[in-house]
Amino acid sequence: MRGHCILSHGFESGPDATKVTALAEVAERLGWTHERPDYTDLDARRDISSLGDVPARLERLHALASAAAARGPLVLAGSSLGAYIAGRVSLQVPVHGLFLLAPPTTMGPLPDLDAAPIPISIIHGWDDELIPAQAVVDWALPRRARLLLVDDSHRLSSHVEASAQLFSQLLASL
Repeated sequence: MRGHCILSHGFESGPDATKVTALAEVAERLGWTHERPDYTDLDARRDISSLGDVPARLERLHALASAAAARGPLVLAGSSLGAYIAGRVSLQVPVHGLFLLAPPTTMGPLPDLDAAPIPISIIHGWDDELIPAQAVVDWALPRRARLLLVDDSHRLSSHVEASAQLFSQLLASL
């Protein structure tokens, strides 16, 4: 076993979503164990203007990541809100790598996206309707993150394979 990957889905998605499933297949192929936490119960806790129970998402991922990091190398990956919580948890738990798909750099009243100084790979759509590409470029620059900008929207639905390839490159580099 090379290590463990925790793959966090986006808001109003689920652990069987296309992108996290593709990442799980990559991890397995490269000899990494993996898990895909289910946050759908927390996403349902919202009013019309919120993104579910983000603090509870953070707590859930923190608990899973802490346990996994105690067993060996850990990589966190996430899509959108899943990317946000992966970055934030990397500041608190020893993580070897971070893979972010369409990461929100700001989250309203919550702290801005931040991450530990570890290898980071990001894929983001030029036409993301929720998170401007320039905001992600500006966030990635001081961190020297590997950044792939693609001709796609927030869902990155036309770039699932490109996401999997970039994730494979990150895992292979660790």
